[in-house]
Amino acid sequence: MSDHLKRRAAEAAAEAELKSGMRVGLGTGSTAKHFVDIVGERMRGGETFLCVPTSEATRRQAEGLGIPLTTLEAIGELDLTVDGADELDDALRLIKGGGAAHLREKMVAFASKRMIVIADQSKHVRMLGAFPLPVEVVPFAHPATARWIEAGFAQLGVAVTTRLRLAKDGDPLVTDNGNLIYDCLSAGFPEPEKAAGMLAAIPGVVEHGLFIGLCSAAYLASDQGVVVLAGRP
Repeated sequence: MSDHLKRRAAEAAAEAELKSGMRVGLGTGSTAKHFVDIVGERMRGGETFLCVPTSEATRRQAEGLGIPLTTLEAIGELDLTVDGADELDDALRLIKGGGAAHLREKMVAFASKRMIVIADQSKHVRMLGAFPLPVEVVPFAHPATARWIEAGFAQLGVAVTTRLRLAKDGDPLVTDNGNLIYDCLSAGFPEPEKAAGMLAAIPGVVEHGLFIGLCSAAYLASDQGVVVLAGRP
């Protein structure tokens, strides 16, 4: 996704959804970064916001822009969260976690009245799963957890290969929460709800990257403009 399309999606969402005085969840990733920049720009124009970041990287960006930050413990409910997505389908079901922040992203989205996705048109798919599904797991006995994940998908009739995500230095990537990520490679997930339920029942799984029933709308940018997929109010 070219940078100008990321900015276009962020601008469209901000214009339609962002109002001064809101309590806002700030997403993580290269597209969400543009939205955080816009929040900073709007604040310099005199608007006010109180925000919760979904990762340490987003926290550092927001602090650099002078955006007031708080925590979920302190604020409770948020008015709006704007974040990117690695994939989304017609039902606004998502795969997130390419940036290894999906646990905090899901918690912040769950605490929000509305979660809005900003992305480019190519992220809109018929069936989720071309993008490897991230699953955050505790370090203890993590190879066993990976085997249970593969076995659980097999019971659903889905062939999955798990791959431990590595950092740039070749060591296992460690999330902001001190956990590991296994990416699930497959030909697709025809029944995401069943997959989500199966993963949630596995000991050692902290959170998976399937976001179901959380997204209210998606702003999808292309060279022809921005299309809005609307779901729940």
